[in-house]
Amino acid sequence: MDVVIGLEVHAQLNKLRSKLFCSCPTNYHKSPPNTHVCPVCLGMPGAMPVINREAIKSAIKVALALNSKVQPITVFDRKNYFYPDLPKNFQISQYDRPLALGGYVTIESDGGEKKIQLRRIHLEEDPGKLSYKGSITTANYSLIDYNRSGMPLLEIVTEPVISSPKEARIFLNKLRMILEYLDVFNGELEGAMRVDANISIAGGVRVEVKNISSFKGVEKALNYEILRQKNLLKRGKAIVRETRHFDEAQEITVSLRSKEEEQDYRYFPEPDLPVVFTEELLKEVEGTLPEMPEEKRERLKKEYGISEHYAKVLILDFKMADFFERVAKLVDPKLAVTWVVDVLRGELNYRDWSFYEAFEKFAPEEFAKMLKFFVEGKITEKGAVEVIRTKLDKGGDVEQIIAEKRLFAIPKDEIEKFCREAIQENSKAVQDYLSGKKQALNFLVGQVMKKTKGRADPEETAKIIAKMLE
Repeated sequence: MDVVIGLEVHAQLNKLRSKLFCSCPTNYHKSPPNTHVCPVCLGMPGAMPVINREAIKSAIKVALALNSKVQPITVFDRKNYFYPDLPKNFQISQYDRPLALGGYVTIESDGGEKKIQLRRIHLEEDPGKLSYKGSITTANYSLIDYNRSGMPLLEIVTEPVISSPKEARIFLNKLRMILEYLDVFNGELEGAMRVDANISIAGGVRVEVKNISSFKGVEKALNYEILRQKNLLKRGKAIVRETRHFDEAQEITVSLRSKEEEQDYRYFPEPDLPVVFTEELLKEVEGTLPEMPEEKRERLKKEYGISEHYAKVLILDFKMADFFERVAKLVDPKLAVTWVVDVLRGELNYRDWSFYEAFEKFAPEEFAKMLKFFVEGKITEKGAVEVIRTKLDKGGDVEQIIAEKRLFAIPKDEIEKFCREAIQENSKAVQDYLSGKKQALNFLVGQVMKKTKGRADPEETAKIIAKMLE
């Protein structure tokens, strides 16, 4: 049975200083509830919204980067519905005259390159946040925090062209990467990107799953909902057009209400917020577009001579690419890319950190200094890894860490001395090696590593022992 998926992605323009229609600050994420509010975002009688010009420019920048057609005139509308997180009982959104139409995002799917077509992009205010003790299905009450109310929210709607949960996750990862490249969005913040997913089986009734807060959650919600709908069809039951909620704790979707139709929202134009885009404004915004991922990939390959594989990995995170470039200015780029992508990224992933933390904990210039010590043979590969781990966990100066942990590599003549001792003390391993048991060499190398407390280079040690036993 064919699966048809369309996504509605809500991304906060959280790099802006103030909310969409008022001057309340957007850096609310670590603040006490209901402290970043004013009469406008609380919907007080008589409060008048005023459009944030920078929010408009950021939204246009996203639309241009996503190959969408910015409309010459856009209209804000009142979307009327009652819900506790909506203090005005309507949301200022956009309906029949959105900010931009069309566009696409290119992804690498299992079947090769695929364009995920977009239907529209529009700007709206974020509602407040409801919090539950436990899950939405078991909580006895909910609490409301209006700090988020009025945050500039960009809704990006795809056509129903996504064919699997995995493809949906790939699209969302690519979209997040583009938004972060544009510097309008910080995906690390809670609630920065939320997704509504529409799913149908074989062209049947469409079911919406609302407010999924993580990319892994989207994939799990879609997998569960597809399985649920297929099981209903197998049992001869009808699929009901409805809105459902993804319970992340139980990894299931639960019914919330019957699906609203557009007429249920009684859209009508917001009289205080007409917006007309001039050619000058569009050109101004177009001039601020940064280097995008595909452009960066080709430049990195050409400028630094790195492989397609490493270039593709680097562009997944513009902070990682920036870190690499700053290191590659100081040491051999091919050495830099292997240590940044394979080693440093692995250590960051182990700690569940991003390259934001890498810049804070281990400056690229310090990282390059460590690599120079490695290239000059002053520390071993194992020693370099130990420096990275210590820097990330405890901080400190590279040279100080090397000295305190005695990571400076042992001179070759000393290694040769320890190799001779290992050969003399382990005659059985020597005989095994000479009889063709090559793994015995690893044992002898291990004995040298013990004697040097890991300061000898294993590869160089193996060469020395093999030569001595010829």
